[in-house]
Amino acid sequence: MSHLQKAERRASGLGQLWWGSLPLRVLFTTVAASFLVLVLAGLLLMQQARSSIVETKRDASVTEATGIHNFMTEQLRLPESRSFAVYEQLTNLAEQAQQQAGQYKVVIEGPAGAILSGGITWESVPAVLQKQVSDSDKMFITPTEVVFTEAIPNEPGWAVGTTLIDSAGERFPVYYIFPMTNEVATLKALQRAVVVTGLALLGALAAIAYLVTVQVVRPVRRASQTARRLASGNLGERMAVRGTDDIATLAVSMNDMAEDLAARIQELESLSLVQRRFVSDVSHELRTPMTTIRMAADVLYDSRDDFEPRPRRTVELMSTQIDRFDSLLADLLEISRYDAGAAVLDLDEVDLLILVESEVDAQRDFAARQGIRMRVHSSGPATAQMDSRRIRRILRNLLTNAIEHGDSRPIDITVASDANAVAVAVRDRGAGFLPSESGLVFERFWRADPSRNRVVGGTGLGLAIALEDARLHRGWLSAWGRPGRGAQFRLTLPRDGLHPLLGSPLPVIPTDVDARRTTT
Repeated sequence: MSHLQKAERRASGLGQLWWGSLPLRVLFTTVAASFLVLVLAGLLLMQQARSSIVETKRDASVTEATGIHNFMTEQLRLPESRSFAVYEQLTNLAEQAQQQAGQYKVVIEGPAGAILSGGITWESVPAVLQKQVSDSDKMFITPTEVVFTEAIPNEPGWAVGTTLIDSAGERFPVYYIFPMTNEVATLKALQRAVVVTGLALLGALAAIAYLVTVQVVRPVRRASQTARRLASGNLGERMAVRGTDDIATLAVSMNDMAEDLAARIQELESLSLVQRRFVSDVSHELRTPMTTIRMAADVLYDSRDDFEPRPRRTVELMSTQIDRFDSLLADLLEISRYDAGAAVLDLDEVDLLILVESEVDAQRDFAARQGIRMRVHSSGPATAQMDSRRIRRILRNLLTNAIEHGDSRPIDITVASDANAVAVAVRDRGAGFLPSESGLVFERFWRADPSRNRVVGGTGLGLAIALEDARLHRGWLSAWGRPGRGAQFRLTLPRDGLHPLLGSPLPVIPTDVDARRTTT
């Protein structure tokens, strides 16, 4: 497996995990949003704290530098200081200033070089400050980086620069360096406190989000489980109602819906039972008078040559309609068996090709009268477990339907098989039907063209019974049609009842049709 396939599989697994868990999405969204808010709040807090600490340090540095500068100026102008050399005086001043407090360093530009205290280097004095001090006697302050002579990390700080003037009027630039050691430590401690507090808040918010999500999701899951049980037929399932909040309202609504659904289903079942009983009872009750009428009609029909032309025609029409009525009664009885769940199969190992050839031979005279030629195509035997009587009835319905709508064009009957299924397809090239009518053709008493006269006087139940016969075999009966391009009906049966159908050896779309044009 390539790296790309592994990455796609992992992405697919993560996508299924993400969209399959509402608590995960809520928890992740809450944690991500809280993390973003806490980061922004922490950055804002640290920025404000840093600005406040730095500004306070700056003001304190200026104040302290002003005081020490006044002290050094007074010491430099004392009469007893004149007995020392200038460099010695400046060195003494630097040491005295350093002894006043240890929070700053002193750098003096003397006549013999720079005088540095506190172990810092000349690089601690910014060049811009040196220029400002050389051009004016005022006091200036600028941020700097304090560089130490020893192996001590550099530190940020403030550099205050001004000029020392002795009693003789000679000028000496002096710089007071204030490292921000304590302030940096304070900011680091504050930063650690913000991070720890933020992580603690993030964990607390995640826990709160999880608890809230569980409180919301659990009732929804219970509602989903209840709905699933209701859909499976357990109409007595109900949700427990606790409190008066929105979840309780949902439970009450679910229970009300279940009550209405149970009542409606019971009502429909009662109506369906009454309807099935009515059809079955009427069909059975009509058999006896129908038999009597049929016997009388046969007597009249056998004696029709003794009648005048008009009575003879009447007798012939009556016999034809009685035959049709008899077929309708038989179909109604068969439908009532399916509705009552009383239909059973008489399975046997049968070759579908033999059944097809037998039914085609039985329909050849009818096809010849319509000017239609039937052609059987097969690659060999197609043996499967089936009820031959019911399969013959399906084939008979499909063939008579194709002949009736064939418009004097050839009909192709194709038989095929594979390791799991057998199939037969009946293809006519008649008027066809719309794609939206492919499911309607199996409806009871449905006709594609109500104005078209039936050639064989069908009952309108043939395809409906054929579909029920196919389903009883756990098979498929599919229909394809296009106006003016004919139709094809495909019957697919499993080789045995142990394995469900996964595909068909024959396509539902005829092979002589361009698949790109079937979508129109």
